[in-house]
Amino acid sequence: MNSSMRIDFSVTIVVVPRERFSYSRESLESIYEHTQYPFNLIYVDGNSPAHIRDYLAAQAKEKQFQLIRKDTYLYPNTARNIGLKEVTSKYVVFLDNDVVVSPNWLKLLVDCAQTTQATIVSPLLCQGTPIHEEVHCAGGESGVRVEGDRRRILEKIYDQGRKVADVRPKLQQQQTGLAEFHCMLVRTEIFAQIGFLDEALLSTKEHVDLCMLVAAAGGTVYLEPESVVTYVPGPPLEWTDLHYYMLRWSDRWELASLKHLREKWNLSEDEYFQNKYKRLGFRRNMTIIRPFARKLSLGNFGFQVINKILRRMDKVLNRLITSW
Repeated sequence: MNSSMRIDFSVTIVVVPRERFSYSRESLESIYEHTQYPFNLIYVDGNSPAHIRDYLAAQAKEKQFQLIRKDTYLYPNTARNIGLKEVTSKYVVFLDNDVVVSPNWLKLLVDCAQTTQATIVSPLLCQGTPIHEEVHCAGGESGVRVEGDRRRILEKIYDQGRKVADVRPKLQQQQTGLAEFHCMLVRTEIFAQIGFLDEALLSTKEHVDLCMLVAAAGGTVYLEPESVVTYVPGPPLEWTDLHYYMLRWSDRWELASLKHLREKWNLSEDEYFQNKYKRLGFRRNMTIIRPFARKLSLGNFGFQVINKILRRMDKVLNRLITSW
């Protein structure tokens, strides 16, 4: 769909790849099934495999949304900026391609922004399946904490891992300090103040950086818990997901992101970063290596041995993949 054909609604949804492509259909279908509030849609496709590429092209023609196809894998903030540069509406919603939404989710976010004049509005963000049952993020904290001559990053997520049924009664529309790019509504005019999203943050902590920039510019972040969405991570992954997944969570991309974040905000090299360095490859291990080791092993001892061997192989393979 050509951008000139779009109706000038107040909201544009920008969908970008998160870490895989195999959940794209479920995510896109949920948007059209559960979104009654009028919206434009810009879908940024970063080198999805042929069957997803063709599906998205057919859907774009049928539903008349703008599809931007790039034949290379994209850093998340690069993909978001590609979409953001096409946005002319008052609000932009950044949405990952592995997120499913619930009825009335978008109107609730817009209503919150209009009532509170918030710069960013986060829904109650859930994780995994069954959908909408386990909390991933119900707001949180971000910023820089100064302790003597040391500057430490502050990142705290509220209620992660808790059951929605247990936390829902205490949650209300409120100002908070953290939203995540899985799904967030942003007042588009803020980018005239802070510039486009930082593409030197290749794969991690982009949301923390944005929330800190918004706070420094005098903006606010709100949680609207009546709006509920869920991101659905792998496993399983399809074979056609693996190359991008290995890049998305590669040691090189994560190290470069952490180094840039530290330098940008003049942060001290402390246990926060040391823990992040120790956990490099964690996602690859949990999503790819451990499930594969379980299939190959006979008992717990066999699993430990195979898992250790595969982790060493992963480090070598990951360096090769990110050097291509």
